[in-house]
Amino acid sequence: MPDAYNGMAAHELRNVVWFKSSHSNSQGTCAEFAKLPSGDVAVRNSRFPDGPALVYTPAEVEALLRGVKDGEFDHLIG
Repeated sequence: MPDAYNGMAAHELRNVVWFKSSHSNSQGTCAEFAKLPSGDVAVRNSRFPDGPALVYTPAEVEALLRGVKDGEFDHLIG
């Protein structure tokens, strides 16, 4: 696998397992996440699996998940 970087084509991230939420809708439109060998986390749009992947550090993902759990982003939906 090449070095992971933000905006790289998701299909270049070989031998990773992509996960999506069980809350995804029936059309499969959701964000998918993959833990990279480096420990970083890649994110892609499930509608465009060969499109770009964004790569985040574990600390960045932790901050995001804590914010989601605390409801800090609730205003973005509904």
